[in-house]
Amino acid sequence: MSKSIHVLNELLVDIFNDILTIEQNALQSGELKDLSVTEIHTIEAIGMYIQRTMTEVASDLKITVGTLSTAINHLVRKGYVERVRCEEDRRIVYIKLTKKGKLAYRIHDKFHKDMIKATISGLSDEEEDILISSMEKLNDFFKNNYDIVDK
Repeated sequence: MSKSIHVLNELLVDIFNDILTIEQNALQSGELKDLSVTEIHTIEAIGMYIQRTMTEVASDLKITVGTLSTAINHLVRKGYVERVRCEEDRRIVYIKLTKKGKLAYRIHDKFHKDMIKATISGLSDEEEDILISSMEKLNDFFKNNYDIVDK
């Protein structure tokens, strides 16, 4: 294995693991200590401004509606999400973030924005373009080789 391949492999594995660990630690020590990383990503998938159906959110998360229902039950109990029945068709149930859910969304979004700002800080425009191109190639590799569908 060439040195570059070895170094890049270690970096990708470390970065992936570190992001998960940092997110979990940030949640456990901050205002959102009652949320798991999976729950915060569910909040992120619901989004800030529009009501969404369970099917839409489950599709985005690549999980079943049944699995999402369990997660939503917990988030409703914790006060982050609420269910709203469609007035025209009572069979349709929308989910949306509560005020507390929107705060969680904003805190998590800030974490990601700060991470990206730190990543590109000090890079020239050309270096940013190279980083973006490299990340797009990696993303395309995963999508093309591991049956990952765009959201």
